[in-house]
Amino acid sequence: MLHLDKTVIVEGKYDKIKLSNILDTEIITTDGFAIFKDKQKTDLIRRAAEKSGIIIMTDSDSAGFLIRGHLKSIIPNDKITNVYIPEILGKEKRKVEPSKEGLLGVEGVSEQVILDALLRAGITVDGKETARKEK
Repeated sequence: MLHLDKTVIVEGKYDKIKLSNILDTEIITTDGFAIFKDKQKTDLIRRAAEKSGIIIMTDSDSAGFLIRGHLKSIIPNDKITNVYIPEILGKEKRKVEPSKEGLLGVEGVSEQVILDALLRAGITVDGKETARKEK
């Protein structure tokens, strides 16, 4: 498990469950588009950003980019690290059908894809860059 000093912001509870098995850090969900109207959640994210900075890790679909854009409009840029999940076609195991855009979200990609995304974003763990997990 990787310890991060920053709070990670994800879209939903399944994303949070996935990351909770990989990362030792606070993880806050936006509850999808609810973040646009949820003042308490917005204030919680603002406090987390002020305290330690945030990592935004939304899905690579249009909804994920809308949520990311909203967060970027309410949080100072120097408090945000963007981690981008690559566009990978597929369907999450718990779903009957693929998403509208047919892309895997945070919950559906492998641990290695998440670790690689953190590395590309320059995220550090205990003062060091994140590294691939040894098998």
